[in-house]
Amino acid sequence: MLQLRDLPSKAVLDKFSARYPEADVSAVSSFLHLLRVASDLSLALDACLSQHGLLQGRWWVLILLMREENGISLPSVLAEKAGVSRATMTGLIDGLERDGLVERIFDRDDRRRVSIRLTAAGQEKLDQVMPDYYTRLRQCMAAVNEEERVLLGGILGKLNAGISAFDVPGSMRTGT
Repeated sequence: MLQLRDLPSKAVLDKFSARYPEADVSAVSSFLHLLRVASDLSLALDACLSQHGLLQGRWWVLILLMREENGISLPSVLAEKAGVSRATMTGLIDGLERDGLVERIFDRDDRRRVSIRLTAAGQEKLDQVMPDYYTRLRQCMAAVNEEERVLLGGILGKLNAGISAFDVPGSMRTGT
């Protein structure tokens, strides 16, 4: 993914808005800053997880399984919760199974029906990763007090509601 390392100045944004009157300079500036921070956070999370031999996709699958009462879920449910295609989820599960972190459980009556279970090794991996993750997350968020966190959550909720402005008919996100 291309990441904009050099955010435009107000003067540059003003120049763009002179050419494109639809541009709201403060909205563009805030949006680009948010994208920038989100990209940096994702890279930082990748770096943290890589120290534990994981990538985000595989880590999220383990987290999703750990959230289940019995550590078991269907691949289609995992794909839906992770926001990925079933094919992508199959690839993630294949790698996790190869590493012994999850296992496939085949239905006795219909071997086409399969569930995925977090193994003891998968839980051990999470038990190694999560303390480091939570420590880093706490440090990252230390400068943001509780009131600001609530405010941030509200703002992010409003932004999430506005994402549909980017939807294109026929795209994967809209499903049309």
